[in-house]
Amino acid sequence: MTDTRIDGFLDGRLRISQPARGYRAGADAVMLAAACPARPGQAVLELGCGAGVASLCLGWRVPDLAITGLERQQTYADLARGNAYANGIALTVLTGDLTDPPRDLRDASFDHVMMNPPYFLGGTAAPDAGRALARREETPLAQWIDAGLRRLRPGGWLTVIQRADRLDGVMAALGARAGAVTILPIAARAGSPAGRVLVAARKGARGPLRLLAPLITHASPRHDRDAEDLTPLAAQVLRDGAPIAMGIAKAA
Repeated sequence: MTDTRIDGFLDGRLRISQPARGYRAGADAVMLAAACPARPGQAVLELGCGAGVASLCLGWRVPDLAITGLERQQTYADLARGNAYANGIALTVLTGDLTDPPRDLRDASFDHVMMNPPYFLGGTAAPDAGRALARREETPLAQWIDAGLRRLRPGGWLTVIQRADRLDGVMAALGARAGAVTILPIAARAGSPAGRVLVAARKGARGPLRLLAPLITHASPRHDRDAEDLTPLAAQVLRDGAPIAMGIAKAA
C-alpha cells in the first residue's frame, strides 16, 4: 500500500500512517484503548487491529505492556508494524483471521482482549476493498466475542466498542461466560441517543451488570459550525490520552 497519509492521535503524540482512501481509524479506536483497564506488566490482545491505532494509544498510556494485534488484511498489518516502530511502542502484529488464528495465537492467553468489530450488517459496500472489509460484517459479531473470550485468561477483561443498536448482540454473545458487565453509552450531545457503547466484561465473573451515565463527546447542543467543541472529559480522552473511568480498574 503506497497511498497513505499520516494522521495525528492524542494531540499529535502519536503519528499513524493510514490509507488515504481506505479505512482509517478515528475516535472510536482511541476510546476503546482508553476503556481497556490494562496495567503495567499485563498481556493485551487486539482483534482486528487495523493500522494499530487502538493498540498504540493503549501502549502510549500504559507502560510495560505485552501487546499483540491480529489483523487479517496484510496491508493493514504491515502498516501496524511500521506505525509501532515509528512511534517507539512495542507491538507484535500477527496476520490471520480470528476464526482460524495463527498457531502462536491459539497457544496464547491474555489478561485483556479488546476489539472494534465491523459495525454494519449490510448496505452498499465501500468502493475500497479494505474499507469495506473493516466496516461491513462478514464474521458474525458472536464469533468475535467468542474468539475474544477463548483467548482470555480466567478473570481477564474483554473490552468492546460497538454501535448502540447492536448492544443486544454483544450481550447475547457474552451469555454466561462473562459477567460483571459494565456498559458506557457514548452520545454526541446531551439529550441525544447514544450512537456507540463501550462494554467491559470479566471472564468467569458473576457480578451484576452496571449501566453508567453516558459519555457526552460534544459540548454544544447542536452542530452549527465546523469547529471542535469537545466536552472536557472527551478532550482528556481523545487529546490527552486519559483513561475512561468505568469503575473496573480496581477489579482488573
